[in-house]
Amino acid sequence: MKISEILKQDKVTLSFEVFPPKTSSTYESVARATQEIAALRPDFMSVTYGAGGGTSEHTVHIASDLQSQYGVNVLTHLTCVSSTRAHVSSMLDQFRQHGIQNVLALRGDIPQGGAPANDYHYAAELVRDIKAQGDFCVGGACYPEGHVEAANKTEDILHLKEKVEAGCEFLTTQMFFDNHILYNFLYRIREKGITVPVIAGIMPVTNVKQIKRITSMSGTYLPERFKAIVDRFGDNPDAMKQAGVIYATEQIIDLIANGVNHIHVYSMNKPEIAAGIQASLSEILK
Repeated sequence: MKISEILKQDKVTLSFEVFPPKTSSTYESVARATQEIAALRPDFMSVTYGAGGGTSEHTVHIASDLQSQYGVNVLTHLTCVSSTRAHVSSMLDQFRQHGIQNVLALRGDIPQGGAPANDYHYAAELVRDIKAQGDFCVGGACYPEGHVEAANKTEDILHLKEKVEAGCEFLTTQMFFDNHILYNFLYRIREKGITVPVIAGIMPVTNVKQIKRITSMSGTYLPERFKAIVDRFGDNPDAMKQAGVIYATEQIIDLIANGVNHIHVYSMNKPEIAAGIQASLSEILK
């Protein structure tokens, strides 16, 4: 089923993100983890795509297995900044052959030591290309705190509108830890005429290393309440995992209570994290 159709249903949706292995030697362990998450029967699962398409083969195989063997709707990521148009066309052919209908179009990051292919510069260009090459449902990314490369939030929203006008049917947010940031963002984009569904991306932070990586890469705002949790439980892995799941669950409950009905959890191939959040929302999701 196309994600756009899922989002039209009058219900709360919960989806999870998984990532393929970087090497073939870890494929089996990653596949098992994704299958355990699939067993939770989420509304859909997204499968990421390594920098420069480095995991493209595994992305297709995992997504195909989730869909064909476990009956889960899948959303495959596709990045373009270091890809040629020929490579993108090849990937879209593979998606079609495996019955994959949904693509998240991303500019992506240039792999370390690599270089852009110059065929694409922005995600909007990739969106147009995908829409021209088949009946795919295309989604895009959005940044409630503004993209790190944008001069300001106004410019970022203008670029976002370009993606939507190019054919994006829904948007998924980068992680955020203060819901008021999302509420403000939604007000601003609706004011600019961006009306497609927005899926809130939630990251359950379960260890201190994740925090350091998040803040160094994206500069994401961390509320004082969240910092206090990290300070108190960061040295206790089990307590930090529990606190991280609870914090993320409370975020989700607040979002749903305020009319944000579509939630995407960056579950990091951790079935126990996905299961913990889903269990805490069992009655809310009915």
